[in-house]
Amino acid sequence: MTRVWKWNRPVTVREVLEDLQQERSIAYTTVMTVMDNLHQKGWVRREAEGRAYRYEAVSTRAAYAAALMNEAWSQSDNPAAALVAFFGMMSDEQRTALRDAVRIVQGPETAEPAPAPETRGVTGGDSGAAHSPGADTGSDTAGDTAPENPGSARGSGGR
Repeated sequence: MTRVWKWNRPVTVREVLEDLQQERSIAYTTVMTVMDNLHQKGWVRREAEGRAYRYEAVSTRAAYAAALMNEAWSQSDNPAAALVAFFGMMSDEQRTALRDAVRIVQGPETAEPAPAPETRGVTGGDSGAAHSPGADTGSDTAGDTAPENPGSARGSGGR
């Protein structure tokens, strides 16, 4: 799949074979079998071209990764705890990418009312104390504070 995703176009078994042979010795029939298995599993579609097939990815690598994460998360008996653990494993760069993704998914109309959660947190009495760390970071959504909470809840020894 890496080769098919890399080229981002329909490919033949021969093209994949020649590319793989630059790194290691591999048989044509092995590549053909793998491509056929990928087709049968629904990962690639194929179209006949003469006596050969051209294979094309059904989804992007990013969509595949997202589906894997969603599948793993949905199998958890405690999805919130799974997310906290996952966020705790993330690097700073991954947390930044997560914040950017949340902003993209929420869109500009939901990014605007940032002061509302901070106002509720300040006027909400004791419940506001739990929200104040998120307000101090300058985060504009509740989802933005989630990646930082695992590390702060456990301290640096929890990683």
